[in-house]
Amino acid sequence: MTSDEPAALLRTITAALEAAAIPYMIVGSFASTAYGKPRTTHDLDIVIDPTAAGLDQFLDAVDPDRFYVDADVARDALRRRTMFNLIDMNTAWKIDLVIRKNRPFSVQELARRVVMPIASVEVATATAEDTIIAKLEWAKLGASERQLIDVAGILHVGSAALDFDYIERWVEALDLGEQWRCARALTT
Repeated sequence: MTSDEPAALLRTITAALEAAAIPYMIVGSFASTAYGKPRTTHDLDIVIDPTAAGLDQFLDAVDPDRFYVDADVARDALRRRTMFNLIDMNTAWKIDLVIRKNRPFSVQELARRVVMPIASVEVATATAEDTIIAKLEWAKLGASERQLIDVAGILHVGSAALDFDYIERWVEALDLGEQWRCARALTT
């Protein structure tokens, strides 16, 4: 992996999303690294909220010589509000495109996104608070302890600037209290 691969990938994918007028935000390990302690990854997670026409426009813009994507899987993901992925065949990077869920937290999470530099590219990114909440949800689903470590990293680096009332409101609403306690315990 070259040091410019993440930047080039971010530029390519976000430009195609923006050209198709698809609201998006960078989430996952790229977002938690932006707010917390860095860690390596070879995948990029992006929440998107496309219309059917916008998704088709995005899929048409994806270079088939560079990226593998199954358009039928992508359209089904939009119908079912799930996810699909692109594989960069030149670099083996995987881009998970997660369709925004139809629930209050996910609507608010996307509305609160901020533009910030990631890998030297200005991109829409989930806020630190929303990254914490999403990582707690992944931890609850059993994804891995890595999610809690990422949350602890955000707390360690940026706790003074976090809106804890907002976080705790969603922790309660989404029943994430156990994961929140575990993540906070990792900071001591």
